[in-house]
Amino acid sequence: MSYLDFGIGKNVIFMHGWGGDASAFLYTARLIMDDCRCVLPEFLGFGESDEPKDARSVSEYAEDIVKLMDALNIPSATLVGHSFGGRVAIELAAIKKDRVDGLVLVDSAGLTPKRGPIFKLKLFLHRVLKRLGLKGLKGSKDYRAASESMKGTLSLAVNYDETPLLKNITCPTAIFWGRDDKKTPPYMAKRLKAGIADSEIFWLEGGHFAYLDDFNNFFAIFKAFLKN
Repeated sequence: MSYLDFGIGKNVIFMHGWGGDASAFLYTARLIMDDCRCVLPEFLGFGESDEPKDARSVSEYAEDIVKLMDALNIPSATLVGHSFGGRVAIELAAIKKDRVDGLVLVDSAGLTPKRGPIFKLKLFLHRVLKRLGLKGLKGSKDYRAASESMKGTLSLAVNYDETPLLKNITCPTAIFWGRDDKKTPPYMAKRLKAGIADSEIFWLEGGHFAYLDDFNNFFAIFKAFLKN
């Protein structure tokens, strides 16, 4: 697994979203490197990391992070996860409590979205076409751009609902969310807050990348959170 590792002090691990790489939080990490050791891994299949041969689950990606922490002699850390990275961060915070000091979820994925009638109709048509031996309907932009193993990985991720894990998260949790996020709508932030006992939502102006759209507000709160 490819990663960046710099700075000294409190351990902070930044995890990028689907299609991203270590650059996603690089600017933020550089701003705190005088007080924090910043590790920015690139998940398998992204950035400079090798692509997995087979579809990989969120749990397996979480275990990759634990192995990296062991290799870097990091007993515990604050986890920062955006979108897909948030999925992995939720898994770790719930399953490996002793390895997580704090959790920062930024427009995080991990919860099953509300499915309207149009989605259900498309799913029905897709299944019918597949049974007839046809290609079926096109998937999302991310799905169409992915290799076969990564298509399987994305399918496993989007169908994995982490709601049951939320009650197991006991570390302090900051939930940052863009008011105009369309990929992971704001109701998801409220569901995360309801499920994680020691959590608070901080609303940002912007969409799915609100931590960049409204960086000054994000960074001020994030930096204060790290000091707790």
